Amino acid sequence: MTTYMFKKVAFAFGLGFGTVAIAQSETPLVPSGAETQKTQSATLGQVVVTAQRRSEILSQSPVAASVLSGSELAEKGVVNADSLQFVSPSIVVNNFGQGLEFNIRGIGKAEKSALTTTGVITYRDGVPSFPGFFQGEPYYDVSNIQILRGPQGTVVGQNSTGGAVFVNTNNPVIGGEYNGFASLSYGNYRDVGVQAALNLPVSDTFAARVAIFNERRDSFYNITGPKGSPYTGNPGDIRQQAVRISLLWEPTDKLSILWKTDSVDLDMGAYVASKPQNRFLTIPGTGAPNPTYSDLFSVTANAPQEARDKFVRSIFKADYTFDGGIKLRSVTGYGKGTSKWVADFDGTADGIPARGPWEAVASNRTWYVNPDETQTSQEFNIISADNQPVTWLLGAFAVRNVYDFPSPDGTFELNYDTALAVGPFAPFYKYQFSGTTPQQSQAVFGQIGFAITPDLKLDIGARSTNSSSSNNLIINQVGTAIFQDQTAEEKNVSYKVSLGWKVNSDNYVYALKSTGFKPGGLNLKVAPTLPADPFEKETIESTEVGWKSNFANGKGHLSMTGFYNDYKGFQVSVAYPLAPTFPIISNAAGNTRVSGFEAQVDYKIGALTLDGGIGVVDSSLGQFYAVDQRFLKGPACNQNTGPESASCVNLQGRQLTYSPSLTYNVSAKYDMAAWGGKLTTVVNFGYVAEQWASLFQNTLYGDRLDARNILGGQLTYQKGGTSVTLYGTNLTNQQYVSAHWLVSSGNLDFAGPPRQYGIKLSQTF
Repeated sequence: MTTYMFKKVAFAFGLGFGTVAIAQSETPLVPSGAETQKTQSATLGQVVVTAQRRSEILSQSPVAASVLSGSELAEKGVVNADSLQFVSPSIVVNNFGQGLEFNIRGIGKAEKSALTTTGVITYRDGVPSFPGFFQGEPYYDVSNIQILRGPQGTVVGQNSTGGAVFVNTNNPVIGGEYNGFASLSYGNYRDVGVQAALNLPVSDTFAARVAIFNERRDSFYNITGPKGSPYTGNPGDIRQQAVRISLLWEPTDKLSILWKTDSVDLDMGAYVASKPQNRFLTIPGTGAPNPTYSDLFSVTANAPQEARDKFVRSIFKADYTFDGGIKLRSVTGYGKGTSKWVADFDGTADGIPARGPWEAVASNRTWYVNPDETQTSQEFNIISADNQPVTWLLGAFAVRNVYDFPSPDGTFELNYDTALAVGPFAPFYKYQFSGTTPQQSQAVFGQIGFAITPDLKLDIGARSTNSSSSNNLIINQVGTAIFQDQTAEEKNVSYKVSLGWKVNSDNYVYALKSTGFKPGGLNLKVAPTLPADPFEKETIESTEVGWKSNFANGKGHLSMTGFYNDYKGFQVSVAYPLAPTFPIISNAAGNTRVSGFEAQVDYKIGALTLDGGIGVVDSSLGQFYAVDQRFLKGPACNQNTGPESASCVNLQGRQLTYSPSLTYNVSAKYDMAAWGGKLTTVVNFGYVAEQWASLFQNTLYGDRLDARNILGGQLTYQKGGTSVTLYGTNLTNQQYVSAHWLVSSGNLDFAGPPRQYGIKLSQTF
């Protein structure tokens, strides 16, 4: 393993110096929020990161981050969270339709469960977004996206173990003109898209902005029913629409009040899945032809399907700056939505073979869930003036998230449609629950910085968190009534210490020691008389060193980061031995380790701009024993002591799920004058190495996900405010599994998008 890691690090250095990465852009990045006009002139030619509640020059900050402006997002074809894994290192996104497994440096969320929180927090305009559902929200009218890697929490929002993503949309501009943009696109699969935004400078102190998004596209899939008959359900035709209204009021130079509301309706038609055994040309380990082979977009189903997310989110942000430069800030968030998912849960029109005398024929399994989710959050900050010998920040944060499964329409239901699926025994073939699963967290945090010299700065931060999770559920477990009314509570104190040194105007180095915290919670109850097993908190101790450099007279920028993470109580998801359809979350004994290296670089040579990045990650699970219930129906074994046997597998040392050893991205952009305007060519390539979807690493069951090699490009002609763009994504038309779901009937595969191409006409005014 040491030799393997050395080779990858050596390759990373070669890529970092010889080609491209994302670190900083010579184009000034406009910060979000009310600081925009106050910091832009002071940071011309530098990238500013505002995610840590200050306007900081990224090249002189002790943080590993990627920052993408709105124009860079458009050029790289980033339209949603899935796309980020192909434009920034150490990011992996696995989309199983109703939610995302978003991991940074191999850490985030590796289990598809509403009972766990995530190690990577996504913020929308400074407010944490829903942690469970509603993850397919499109990016439109975005100012910038800031990706912070490593534990976060001593200066902003929630605590996290893997990192944080800040999506900042464009704010209204006071004192400007009526301006905006409109775009119309058309592509294959009859993909029609409309986007527009309008800035309204109502007065010298007040402005508004309205942005809209609409897309209609036919399905990627060819679905047939039993024995080749026509499929009558929704094949996955999408109908998406969203609108955002923003209001900004600045009655004085000291006070700024911003309000934004998003209304989003994402009708995805269906989240189509298939059996992983169908994707093998030959049966693994045998070389024999696979008689059930089909590509990821030719599937069968015999049940109706739906997939629709509807929600509203509002943020209210108020800033007041005192005469001495101290800023008082309040950020309030509220979101409420409904997520409906109806699916053919066995992934085939043929159903699942009968498992015993109680199933006379093959069963067709269907999934139904229609919950509400409500989240409220509040953050207060007191922030000292910038550019002082001593800077400080104090904060308080609270968030409450409630999943509500109302009966009967919102009930979670898994139906085993067998020969006895009607009549007095029908409940025996259903798993259902209704009720609520509230989660909440409260924290106080702070950070202080000491400028030991003008070029050497020490930062120290700490955070204290109280969290709780409850399951208030009525469960019908295949004929057995179970009532769960249970709460788990936890406390944690985390810290951060960093030392940054500006060696000279072109070089900056830093060392960082930090800890993070991911709350524990409750598993679903599986026995009427016994409480559910809780799972404990997960903590991380992270060590990081970094170097950031400007070269070629400021035309190039390079950053390198090395990190080592030590996890205690790492949360592991495996199947319940008695009810393997659903996961049980447990904690690995001993230490789980994740280490690696990242590099990002960009370089501008005349009209040519090159950029890219690389991430190398090595992960190793702590001591953990488990039974793979998909094909070994053996007895449960002790997760800490085993003993190891044919059915009780020792998983210690396994690579973490959704933690590929290598990710990298490269991009080239070339501008040239043509026909009285400008012609811009952009080519992007993103690579995510093979990864495991299960700690059991069973290739036959589809646990191994092949590498993703995604090539995209654009050709844009611009004259004045008018532009025409020819675009293409996944140009090689690679078929890849975007997520893999372990369920009792085996596994399900969700396909990543195929090749898409089209034309877009845009007009600014």
